[in-house]
Amino acid sequence: MAPDPKNNIIELQIDISEQMIAQNINALDILAQASGLSKQKLKDAMSKGAVWLSPSAKSQNAKPLRRKHAKLKAGNQLSLYYNPQVLAQQVDSPRLIADEGDYSVWHKPYGVWSHGSKWGDHCSIGRLVEQYFSQQQKPRQSFVVHRLDRAANGLILIAHNKKAAQALSELFANRKVEKIYRAAVVGHFTHDQTIESPIDGKTAISHAALLEFDATANQSLLEIKIETGRKHQIRKHLSSIGFPIIGDRLYGEAKNTDSDLQLTAFELKFACPFTGVPRQYLSQN
Repeated sequence: MAPDPKNNIIELQIDISEQMIAQNINALDILAQASGLSKQKLKDAMSKGAVWLSPSAKSQNAKPLRRKHAKLKAGNQLSLYYNPQVLAQQVDSPRLIADEGDYSVWHKPYGVWSHGSKWGDHCSIGRLVEQYFSQQQKPRQSFVVHRLDRAANGLILIAHNKKAAQALSELFANRKVEKIYRAAVVGHFTHDQTIESPIDGKTAISHAALLEFDATANQSLLEIKIETGRKHQIRKHLSSIGFPIIGDRLYGEAKNTDSDLQLTAFELKFACPFTGVPRQYLSQN
């Protein structure tokens, strides 16, 4: 992709040649020559996950490249996905709730992504957690085992090795994790409801109960338990019965406001897959 002159968006794929290897040119020099960007901007893009290296042009096994002196081989493909607007994004840091060694529990702030993209991962929970442990001189890998909407906040589990990632993923897949949310909605929610409207043709079940009602603001605070985990399930379900979540720009009445989505992943319960000990974690929002 050629540079976008208006937004300075650049997408490049560069095949590493024998000549480049013979000249001992590093990744930063190669990208600078091909893109016309300064090395400082490219270093920033590298650190934020916008530079990728794959074994070959046909390989699907590309990984972020963060070091300018990383070893390159002839036949490798170097990719740059440069979008200054994406790279300029900033988010609040996640807060550690519990460190269980093989996995940890975090409070994810509003705006933090569950996963990064080829354009950057610096605002994703996995990368932020890795940076936290690196700063603590305890570097760990991070594996995100379940999703939480970017617009929402609350508890999210991060595995720190492949064994833990598989074990925790199986708990979620087998519905052995109890997920409890809290949401502030518009209107007076007068009685508990179970909502079973399918989402994208798939079964979706949410149980909503009133915790308190603010008559002055005409807002209800709800507790929601879900049996399934469809995309935007709680937001869609509550909106479908006439109680949109405050701050919901997609399914509610907040399209022209700056209000944050009032949806929190408040509690997680499950048996630790390694010890069998029951675990309960509460959001400290």
